[in-house]
Amino acid sequence: MNAQTAQVDDLRLLAVPSAVNCTDLFVRFALTEWSLRPLVSEAVEVANQIVTAAVDVADPDSPGFITIRLRLTGECLVIEVEDDPRGEAPKLAYQRSGVEYLPGGRRMVWCQLGLPTGVKADEVPLPRREKKRSYVSEDETAEVDPEVISRLLTGLNRSTEH
Repeated sequence: MNAQTAQVDDLRLLAVPSAVNCTDLFVRFALTEWSLRPLVSEAVEVANQIVTAAVDVADPDSPGFITIRLRLTGECLVIEVEDDPRGEAPKLAYQRSGVEYLPGGRRMVWCQLGLPTGVKADEVPLPRREKKRSYVSEDETAEVDPEVISRLLTGLNRSTEH
């Protein structure tokens, strides 16, 4: 098995309840972009479980940061969540999972999910990104529609209702 990382993407968030919803969106987007739709449900479940555990023990008055990282390596997808170790790490029902304590007092909870049969990390069709021109000239500033921001924030806050 080739243990070299073929692709990585990460997201850094505050350890607040909306982080779970952001994690869900992040994992869905990354795996769709990487053409790994068969892994979406399981990966979202694992990532949300780890992030929820980190948010549950975070100090609401002074939440720390959490970093969610997705890596393609060998024949697996690795989900990693770095946080401040305030409580016990979540118990994951996966054989290939664990907890590592990092320098600087951080903790990383990780879980490996197997890629679909016959797929290796270096064979995953990764997106091709081209440099795109901005639709806003350097002289003008883009205005943000308050209604769009309101709808976005309402959607993110729905995670606290579940």
